Order: sequence, then C-alpha cells, then structure tokens
Amino acid sequence: MEYEIEFLPVGNGDKSGDAILVRYKDGDNHKIIVIDGGTKESGEKLVNHIKEYYHTSFVDYVLNTHPDQDHASGLSVVLENLEIGELWIHRPWEYTKEIIGHFSDGRITEDSLRKRLQNSFSYAYPLEEIAKKKNIIIKEPFQGEKVGIFEVLSPHKDWYLYELIPESKKTPQAKGLVSESFESIKDKVLSWIEESFETETLSESGETSADNESSVILYTKIDDRGILLTGDAGVRALSKAYTYKNSISNDLKFIQIPHHGSRRNVSPSVLDNILGEKGQEENKTAFVSASKESTKHPKQSVLNAFIRRGCKISANQGSSLRHKKGMPKREGWSTAENLPFKEKFQE
Repeated sequence: MEYEIEFLPVGNGDKSGDAILVRYKDGDNHKIIVIDGGTKESGEKLVNHIKEYYHTSFVDYVLNTHPDQDHASGLSVVLENLEIGELWIHRPWEYTKEIIGHFSDGRITEDSLRKRLQNSFSYAYPLEEIAKKKNIIIKEPFQGEKVGIFEVLSPHKDWYLYELIPESKKTPQAKGLVSESFESIKDKVLSWIEESFETETLSESGETSADNESSVILYTKIDDRGILLTGDAGVRALSKAYTYKNSISNDLKFIQIPHHGSRRNVSPSVLDNILGEKGQEENKTAFVSASKESTKHPKQSVLNAFIRRGCKISANQGSSLRHKKGMPKREGWSTAENLPFKEKFQE
C-alpha cells in the first residue's frame, strides 16, 4: 500500500507544535488524514500543501489529539477552507452529567459547567461549531475507535472523563487539580550530561500534564509496517496504549517522538516495551516536531534513548519532513539528515 506521513513546521523559538498529514492508497483512490493543525499560520500551510501536492480540496478525516493551542488552533483554518468528511475531537462539555460530581462547587449546575468547559477548551470548542455549521460529521477518538486505517489506542473513555478531565488545568474547579505547568526551575537550569551507548540518564519518573496525557495515540499497520503517532502523550498514556495492544512492538517501523522530544513524556521502561531493548540495529524511523531555533526541544537524552533502540531520527525544525513508501519523489525535496547520538550535552 502506498502511504506518506508528513510533519509540517510549526512555530519559532521555544513554541513547538504539531501539524501532521497522512495520505494512503485505498483502492483506486487516496485517503487523507490531518492530525493536529498547529497555529493559524501552520493551518494555512496545511491547506496550501494539500492543494499543491495532493491536488484536492477534500480531506477524509481531521483529528485533534488534544486541545492545546499548538495542536488545535490551525485546524479551524483547515475546517473553514477545505471540504471535510469527519472531525474527530474530544468534547468534555457533552459529559457534564457524568463528571459534575468531580467539581467542588456545590452551586455549579450542568449548564454552567458546560459553558465553563466550552470556554476553557477555547481551541477545541470552536472546531465543533465550525463542523456543525458545515454539516461535518463529528466523532470522538476514544480507545478502540477507527479513524480511517488507524486505531485509537488511548485514551480510554472512562480514564479521560473520570481522571484526566478532573486533573486538567482547563477545568479550574475540578477536584485533584494539578499545577498548571510541570516546568520547574530545575528544568530551566542547564547542566552538562554524559552518556554512553550502554548507559542513559533518562528518568523512569517522567510526568506530564493531564492535558498532554489525554492526547490521542494512533496505530496502524500497513504491509507489516507498524506506525505509531503519539501527540503529546506521556508515560501513563503510552503505558496504557501498550497494555491495550502490546503487539505494536512487533512490527513498529515509524514512530512520532512524543511532545516534541520532552524528557517528561517517556521513560526507559516504556521505550523498552514499545521499541524494544537497547542495542538494536537501525530498523525504525522516528520523527519529532520541534520549532526552528528551539532551545527546549528535542532533548538530547530522549534522542539518545530512541537511537539506542534502533531509531533513525529526523526533526522538522522549520522545514517539512516526509516519510513515504511507494509514493513518487518530489522535485526539489531532499532527504532529511538524521540527528546524531551525543555522549556529552547540556540539558
């Protein structure tokens, strides 16, 4: 089966994001999936890219992995300017009856909670409004659902509603609220780190926000080639995805490095499960979305960990990345350079 996966550039400096395209052969036709849209600017790039290289104005599926600005904002441009078959987004405001008990304010009503959620999920709710205006089918990407050839591995609906939403920084009245940012002062102080191919400094205790953990994790297998797209998912979500479908490690050939290469989103044991243990030959491709001139992403300790487990890594960093099988070459496009393993670096 012919397919291609493209990561378009998003942002500058330390503001990274995701804008991903997947196109694959389905019978005599091609199907197109847009996964996240980055900023408004990258949303415009997605629209132009689809028209220029795919020669169409129709997209079969648009999916938002989670409602952060750097993933959701550009999708409004895609929805407004292209013809869309289906929109896949999480809509917590539709479940106020189920989750209202997680809110400490006894005076809150289902209607007021719905409005609060619509306001706080300010980059996702407008996507629903556009879709309704244009009569686009709306579906929710929970574990077990199929988005084209992809299966959703995470989040499970119950985990999303009863744990992640109450933890979310976008629901300020929820019980169990976690801090808005996991970036500590220690994270911002650079120090020299030394590693070898046998030893790594990546921690087992990586922790990211509930909003990131709610990211949709997608998996498919094309001609025995496994493809795993992870959004900003963290250790908890990746572990649950692996528990749900541990066969993903058998044929994995392409993986998105989560959350732009943050060290808070992966751990050695999670990578051992998904990628296999250290010391493999290079037999997998990994892409990471990182903005041009970013000082935060990707972290070298994360790159080293993926390389140890057989990945050749490329980062978009201001350019478009393309991974393809069976698709024709493009004039003017060149092969991306692989990011190197480093034994000494600052983080």
